[in-house]
Amino acid sequence: MKEEYKKWYSPNLNGDFELLAFGHSGHPVLLFPTSMGRYFENKDFKMIESIQWFIDEGKIKVYCVDSIDKQSWYNKGIHPADRVKNHIWYDKLLLEEVVPMVRHETGHSRIITAGCSFGGYHAANFAFRHPWLVSHLFSLSGAFDMRSQLDGFYSDDVYFNNPVDYLPNDSNPELWNMKIILGTSDRDICKGENERLSQILRNKGIDHWLDIRQNADHDWPIWRKMLPEYLSKV
Repeated sequence: MKEEYKKWYSPNLNGDFELLAFGHSGHPVLLFPTSMGRYFENKDFKMIESIQWFIDEGKIKVYCVDSIDKQSWYNKGIHPADRVKNHIWYDKLLLEEVVPMVRHETGHSRIITAGCSFGGYHAANFAFRHPWLVSHLFSLSGAFDMRSQLDGFYSDDVYFNNPVDYLPNDSNPELWNMKIILGTSDRDICKGENERLSQILRNKGIDHWLDIRQNADHDWPIWRKMLPEYLSKV
């Protein structure tokens, strides 16, 4: 399996950005880490190993991006408004730097977004904000309401990065073309958030699969089972 480390100076972040890419061809997958995780997390926790067949067969090329959660949503040392603004710079990095590179390298115009736990938020928020770029969204035990990270602060910037707020009012037709899977489990701390987002999608008539696994926790063992199954549907 081909593995490539990439690092460059990001003008959006005003600093270096890193990722790991796995594979030689196929549909591009933007795979996010969990809360405050790094670009190597999905490799270290054997998520890449769990989907290696798809990579080796040239069906997908996986880009494990870094996060800046410590500077954005989880940065209690700055004002909540600045936490959100830092996340907006991260979204611009993905949109203006990562996605063009991914599209150029793979020849695919649309990407798959995926992630576990807080990575599920990133996967969903990017997909819902830029649905013309995303063909599939696979969120595994995702969290979708960021207001708990902001100490009561609220603004337009929060609204437009909080899927449970903006999605009910979003009428972009590309949302109805996206293939969406929300994976969760009976003992998942984020089960309620997934049921809430699923209800929002149902209310809008957006087809999706709410996959609730039994006898499983909010943890890597069930996620390593989910993602290969979801990728088999691409």
